[in-house]
Amino acid sequence: MKYLFIYFIGEQEDGEQVYFSVSSDGLHWEDLNQGKPVLRSCVGEKGIRDPFVVRDPENDRFYMMATDLRIGAGKGWEEAQYRGSRNLIIWESENLADWSGPRSCTVGVPEAGCVWAPESVYDQDEKAFFVFWASMVQLVGESEPKQRIYGSYTRDFRNFTEPFIYLETGNHVIDMNIVRAQGWYYRFVKDETTKGIKADRVRKLCGESAQSIHSEILEKLLGVEGPEAYELPDGRWCLIADQFASGGGYLPLVCNELEKGDFEVLSHQEYDLGKLKKRHGCILKITNEEYLRLKNRY
Repeated sequence: MKYLFIYFIGEQEDGEQVYFSVSSDGLHWEDLNQGKPVLRSCVGEKGIRDPFVVRDPENDRFYMMATDLRIGAGKGWEEAQYRGSRNLIIWESENLADWSGPRSCTVGVPEAGCVWAPESVYDQDEKAFFVFWASMVQLVGESEPKQRIYGSYTRDFRNFTEPFIYLETGNHVIDMNIVRAQGWYYRFVKDETTKGIKADRVRKLCGESAQSIHSEILEKLLGVEGPEAYELPDGRWCLIADQFASGGGYLPLVCNELEKGDFEVLSHQEYDLGKLKKRHGCILKITNEEYLRLKNRY
């Protein structure tokens, strides 16, 4: 088992493009392509944030999605949230090394102010990909807009079902991550009001009440976003969170069982995130063959 990490690095020149790193253990990372972008967006706002990649279990094809947003071009956060792009930027690949050109695909509802941090998980019941993202929307009867998680289904990342509200709380919510483990879908999401991470789990992705997961450390961890969970080779789970408030980059936490939420912060001696300061991205399990192909190409 090897790992691919895709991410952006910030608002500097070329920072809002797609970067790659690889790892043999999920904790120690090697930046690829001499620390330069591997993929660039030449469509939409000509910059991306929050890239996410998923493997198609039916044919081993890969789909990458990202937020269509380039803050470094001078767009402010108010403009980005309330009058931003409703599109996803999408790439496709058969081997992780060779990618199609980027294309723009509209998924946000007409009244959405943005489509942020798109991710996807394969729905075993629907035999399709469940794609989800955050949008700022003011519904009829509301006095102000609110960030909610919207969802849609697709089988080809070209045709999407009508989007619907997937998760709404009393606070603004963004940056959802979903992983499947032991018959459950575990969900991590950023509470945009408290700036912390909430966790729960469901048996079915849609139409079922969630079971909250109590995690003392997650409840105390503030000023973080972009949670991403993945399984380590030894069976533990790692959750990384972007320390956006302090500018400290990603913080890795590990636990033995997701259902218990018994996360612990790793010491600096236990991990190495590479030279680049990585921002909101995604970690994908890959084969040894895919790992070597990426190392040889980039």
